[in-house]
Amino acid sequence: MGTTNLADYQDKYDMVHFEREDGILTMRLHSGDGPFMWTMPDHLKLLSAFADVAGDEQNEVVIFTGTGDVFSGPLPTAPELGARIRPDSTPREWERRYWEATRLELNLLDIGVPVICAVNGPAVRHAELVFLCDIVLASETAEFQDSVHFHDHIVPGDGCHVVYQEIMGIRRGTYFLMTGEIISAQAAHNLGMVNEVLPPDALMLRALELARYIRQRPVLVRRFTKILLSDKLRTAMHQRLGHGLALESLAYLDGADAVS
Repeated sequence: MGTTNLADYQDKYDMVHFEREDGILTMRLHSGDGPFMWTMPDHLKLLSAFADVAGDEQNEVVIFTGTGDVFSGPLPTAPELGARIRPDSTPREWERRYWEATRLELNLLDIGVPVICAVNGPAVRHAELVFLCDIVLASETAEFQDSVHFHDHIVPGDGCHVVYQEIMGIRRGTYFLMTGEIISAQAAHNLGMVNEVLPPDALMLRALELARYIRQRPVLVRRFTKILLSDKLRTAMHQRLGHGLALESLAYLDGADAVS
């Protein structure tokens, strides 16, 4: 802690808006101030943003949310399916991807204060980031899908295999990843993935209410509770993330010829 401050990163990222009041930092994903649509460069930007947030000791609680009516997209279109299978990729390229995928997940877990995720709409790309947060609130309009791995001819090895089996159980998590299943906010609540489901206009109000409640606890109570209660996920990620990425890369390098 203590290596960054808000002025260092507030205007650093073109896809994250930061705002802090009374120690509560809101980080809002966006694309051109509209709903957030993932691009490949965003992976590197967001892992860096998580590191900056983790390094700012003035952040006492974090609210992580999206913009408009989508948390993270887009859904893949039919021509996209399998389009990213590149048999000409090299192990050196995958070394870089390994580092990026590892740090994206672990940098979020390394934020040393409670993180509340306010899911304002569908989360269909990198939705596993939602479930690495400590408290998950969802709009009634939210839904969850892993749209870019098995569904798109890619092994779900960059953290998805860890997160979904941990929060859903082995049987449900496996089914979710292998079928491209879309889970509604209410179904996610019934499965214990989401803590509360709220009307869209009540989502951020509730997130702020919880953030203010958490901020009233003594500083070390907040920080050490976060460390203690995120330890199981952090341990699972350290144990299994590398194996998943290795298998993902091998299948990817096998190439489009293997698709049948």
